Amino acid sequence: MDDEPQIRKFIDISLRSQGYATLLAGTGQEGLTLLATKGADLIVLDLGLPDKDGREVLKELRQWSRVPVIVLTVRSGEEEKVVLLDAGANDYVTKPFGVDELMARIRAFLRTMESSPDEGPVFDDGVLKIDLMQREVTVQGQVVALSRKEFALLSLLVRQPGRLVTQTQILREMWGPTHEEDAHYLRILVAKLRHKLGDNASAPRYIATEPGVGLRFIAKERHTA
Repeated sequence: MDDEPQIRKFIDISLRSQGYATLLAGTGQEGLTLLATKGADLIVLDLGLPDKDGREVLKELRQWSRVPVIVLTVRSGEEEKVVLLDAGANDYVTKPFGVDELMARIRAFLRTMESSPDEGPVFDDGVLKIDLMQREVTVQGQVVALSRKEFALLSLLVRQPGRLVTQTQILREMWGPTHEEDAHYLRILVAKLRHKLGDNASAPRYIATEPGVGLRFIAKERHTA
């Protein structure tokens, strides 16, 4: 859903060139109607719609659908991003954006939807292998001993490759609602997990941090077997 014809056309051409079918909407209501009648695997939602704010569209959508939503926004503040994600957006891309970035986010979500909980390894790039069913993580073929919390965090992120998960969501799920403000818990846990995976906070290969917002698992190669 986007009210700018040039952006709609740009996204439409980019998606179709990679084999995706698209439905285009210039208003929020048109987009909601299309989703209700035609269905969709993923939504790209612009916040600046002519008939209603994109956040209103997202709120209404989340009353009856869990389809993944990537938001396009010019609002780059941390607080705004957190509000969007907590409201039900799965990810966001800040305008102006590159088509490669948007396509990578879309592919990551669609791959997640194609997977099932009964699969074997959910990630294997030849160095790091994560097998959630076997609860086994290896680096360069060597088993890495993770604590219960470390494995829980890695599992939470790797099940949503490419998605930015807010620190509030992580703290709530892993420590409970009374610890939503205890960000230092998460900082310590992430540092330990990165060390065991051989990851680097300044140039992350697997776990990327968006300061003040949350964490994202970088899935450059993902094999399901």
